[in-house]
Amino acid sequence: MANWHIPKGLRTVDIEGYPLAYSDQGRGAPVVLVHGSLNDCRSWSAQVEALSPSHRVLSLSLRHYYPEPWDGVGGDFSLQRHAADVAAFIRALGLSGAHLVGHSRGGSVAYMVARDAPELAGSLTLAEPRGLEDLLAPEDVAGDGSRSNAGIFEALHADLLKGDKARAVEAFVDAFNGPGSWQALTKLQRTILLDNINTAVDSGELPGMRCEDIAGFGFPILLIRGEKSLSRYALGLEAMRRCNSSIAPVVVIPNAPHGMHRANPAAFNAAVLAFLASVGRTR
Repeated sequence: MANWHIPKGLRTVDIEGYPLAYSDQGRGAPVVLVHGSLNDCRSWSAQVEALSPSHRVLSLSLRHYYPEPWDGVGGDFSLQRHAADVAAFIRALGLSGAHLVGHSRGGSVAYMVARDAPELAGSLTLAEPRGLEDLLAPEDVAGDGSRSNAGIFEALHADLLKGDKARAVEAFVDAFNGPGSWQALTKLQRTILLDNINTAVDSGELPGMRCEDIAGFGFPILLIRGEKSLSRYALGLEAMRRCNSSIAPVVVIPNAPHGMHRANPAAFNAAVLAFLASVGRTR
């Protein structure tokens, strides 16, 4: 088990000898929150507060993220490993049928759990998941003038070698969210990113989204994007909808970039709560 400190308020569950840390608040139908790159369970604080009065909300930190002070060394850091961990987490806590909510890289993880073990997913909420590129033509991915996920991570690795971690993470955040996004973050949000800096070994890998898989999803799906996000997210989410006619129109979070759950938590939370309420009515 862990030889590092588990902060007060967090619990752990043993996943193949690894102590997966998570917070657990509220009562009701379970909602499992899966964070994105360079983040951890703390990044969902506004969602935990809003959702826990009506649901049991579990916000987990993926393997090698905070509170583990990881050194970036090891071969078990991948989407596949993290998806297997989340599936094992749901099984260990008896949460089958949980509402999965994933953002960015965490959206890829949630997608893979729902795809590979659909019995674990009561619903799936994807906030600009990584992997939409697989549903788009190359010109659509590059059409917004942005680099690929892999390119953004390559730039982060290069910047980190220069020794200024804060500047490297600033460039990374601005690449996904637009210029000035790092400066707009709170002190805690910056701390979270710097605490997880060694997870920058992330290569920008993709989950392998396929239209035929999405067409077979039989659980309710909510798709969310930020109004100010890169255009490839809008195109990719619409491509997902074309794969499965039961998916409702994409919810757009006003005045928000890629990190929409941080930039406009009120609108994000309202969208998720409305979706969960609609799922509850149809069960």
